[in-house]
Amino acid sequence: MQKHTKFVSAEEAVKHVSSGNRVFIHGSAATPKVLLNALVDRKRELKSVEMVSVSTIGFDLNDESFEGHFFINSLFVSESVRKAVNSSRGDYIPVFLSEIPGLFHKNILPLDIALLHVSVPDKHGYVSLGTSVDVARAAAQTAKIIIAQINPQMPRTHGDTFLHISKIDGYVDATDPIYEVIPGEISAVEQKIGKNVASLVEDRATLQMGIGAIPNAVLTYLTNHKDLGIHTEMFSDGLIDLYQRGVITGAYKNKHPGKIVSSFVIGSKKIYDFIDDNPSVLLLDCAYTNSTQVIRQNPKVTAINS
Repeated sequence: MQKHTKFVSAEEAVKHVSSGNRVFIHGSAATPKVLLNALVDRKRELKSVEMVSVSTIGFDLNDESFEGHFFINSLFVSESVRKAVNSSRGDYIPVFLSEIPGLFHKNILPLDIALLHVSVPDKHGYVSLGTSVDVARAAAQTAKIIIAQINPQMPRTHGDTFLHISKIDGYVDATDPIYEVIPGEISAVEQKIGKNVASLVEDRATLQMGIGAIPNAVLTYLTNHKDLGIHTEMFSDGLIDLYQRGVITGAYKNKHPGKIVSSFVIGSKKIYDFIDDNPSVLLLDCAYTNSTQVIRQNPKVTAINS
């Protein structure tokens, strides 16, 4: 990767953060651990820095020593923030995912800094938001300062993912593996549930799916279906086999026919390799993917969640 004058150490990059700032953290598999580690190392000199995130996977923000230094204002409660949210060190904003970009764009939750985890720039200078576009696109569009860790292991994804490197105020080299969620074994009970739910899915349906054993079990029983489409908030490894078998074609979708549409992806390296530079997959802003006005335009929408 060609070096640029804005390449700095992580320690130097996070000096952009000042006491009292509101800092967005790229989430899910794209959690920017290199930058977060450097920022946490500065905690003694920082006061009342508000961290805003949807999910920080692989990085624990529950540390009691953050008191007075970092306040976790979470837009979704997961294990990595639950203790903080249930204490004086954090809070939770109950909000639909589709409404979060509006909080940034309308200055209801104005952002001083965005910490991102992106792919290497292409020959035109564009990096990709990789595995997580969801609310990160809106954060990148509205934050006063953008700091990014650039990682050759981050997939280059298509859709609302591209950001020109000239828009980034400071960036660092990162080579850490993208966080993986390895699918577990599906129990006999979950297999029965999956088989039953799969029997309710019609050919040419448009699927939304969550994460977990039951949605994965359903997918294993859809191999004889025809022309399924995908318009979902997220997807994981279970979708690949159906796509490769020709079960998922998206041929009858009204919105983005032939494309797998999502806002973020999390799973094993297998799914990250699948989405890398794959034009059949579009990762789009969640204000769009999760809009009921958009969703209802597709045929036979079927939601599969646990």
